[in-house]
Amino acid sequence: MNLMELYEQLETQHTKVRDLESANSDKADIDAAVQLLQTLKIDYKEMTGQDYKVGCPPSSTDDEDTVDPWNVSTTNAKGVDYEKLIVKFGSSRIEKELVDRMEKVSGHKAHRFLRRGIFFSHRDVHQVLDAYENHKSFYLYTGRGPSSEAMHLGHLIPFIFTKWLQDVFDIPLVIQMTDDEKYLWKDLTLEECHHFAVENAKDIIACGFDINKTFIFSDLDYMGSSRDFYSNVVRIQKHVTFNQVKGIFGFTDSDSIGKLSFPAIQAAPSFSNSFPQIFKGREDVPCLIPCAIDQDPYFRMTRDVAPKIGYPKPALLHSTFFPALQGAQTKMSASDANSSIFLTDTPKQIKNKVNNHAFSGGKDTVEDHRKYGGNPDIDVSFMYLTFFLEDDEQLEKIRQDYASGALLTGELKKILIDTLQPMIAEHQEKRKQVTDEIVKQFMTPRPLDFKF
Repeated sequence: MNLMELYEQLETQHTKVRDLESANSDKADIDAAVQLLQTLKIDYKEMTGQDYKVGCPPSSTDDEDTVDPWNVSTTNAKGVDYEKLIVKFGSSRIEKELVDRMEKVSGHKAHRFLRRGIFFSHRDVHQVLDAYENHKSFYLYTGRGPSSEAMHLGHLIPFIFTKWLQDVFDIPLVIQMTDDEKYLWKDLTLEECHHFAVENAKDIIACGFDINKTFIFSDLDYMGSSRDFYSNVVRIQKHVTFNQVKGIFGFTDSDSIGKLSFPAIQAAPSFSNSFPQIFKGREDVPCLIPCAIDQDPYFRMTRDVAPKIGYPKPALLHSTFFPALQGAQTKMSASDANSSIFLTDTPKQIKNKVNNHAFSGGKDTVEDHRKYGGNPDIDVSFMYLTFFLEDDEQLEKIRQDYASGALLTGELKKILIDTLQPMIAEHQEKRKQVTDEIVKQFMTPRPLDFKF
């Protein structure tokens, strides 16, 4: 059991003891619950050196990475230590065995994101594959928090991978646009957030999703019109305490009640009966969620609640973060134009941003670089190529040439520019073809092509 799991178990047990005492339950039941609570407290102190305090999650030390749904940062030039994150979050590393199994079950070569460890961690994916092999389908769920009109390259990562999953497994997909969340967290109006949801949906549709198998929904639209969806939100809310959301998400007493209740809304699409128009009321269709690992706290909570309300736990596939141009210490952000390459950027803007802002792992002089070579592990241009260059052999040759000094920083940046410019131009052309009517079709609740 990792530290956060132990803390969350302590919060749950503390609530249980309080509820038993409030209900004047049998003394033996109360004593047993208190004894377990004391045992957990001892384990917590042994692990942290600190006494457990209600509603106070374990604090990070200064040299640890910060990873939560709203903040990602590290002092390491190579980026977040994902091995430590796997231990901290209690997930499982995606080993070659799982990649090979996904190839076998799907009948397709693994996506480059799997081959290269960009999707690196999971929860219970083997169970989803077991079901699929037994001719039991599953569905995909991912999402987008629409905080601006323009999306950037980093926002594409989960959608590129999700499209591949949809194609190779031939399954339905639901995409949640959390315009309500952005209203709660950002200085935006409700109208702006909903407008951004529709505009971002156009970029998502341009990725090539199958309209017959994809439902995109705005929380502001769908939750008010679907009793089944809202019923699941309420079921989840009933089984998550204030102390639990404080512990999982770090909320404070000054946070709005909207923020405190939002996690249940992001959890609800994990359960198939939230979409009766698609799954005809079935509660047992497994869900697989591809997402960046900073979203995992939402789904740790979801997986804890699921058995309490009689639903299957969702499975997850976690990705690494897409680094900012200035380096892997933080992820790309839409709020900093110079840290991001937007899907609206012109070829000239892409070239200028890469040349002027992409952090280099090269040496200060050509002479030193030729002699000592560059460091591809911290070079942002090389990092971006690992996401977007399909050819594994070509990528490895670039790595070796850069590390040996045969390839200069300017030449590496040119390779990236030549890769990104046509890719983004193609995306822009596809987006132009997405009309308001097409968006409406994707966002209308309706049956999808789904084989039970």
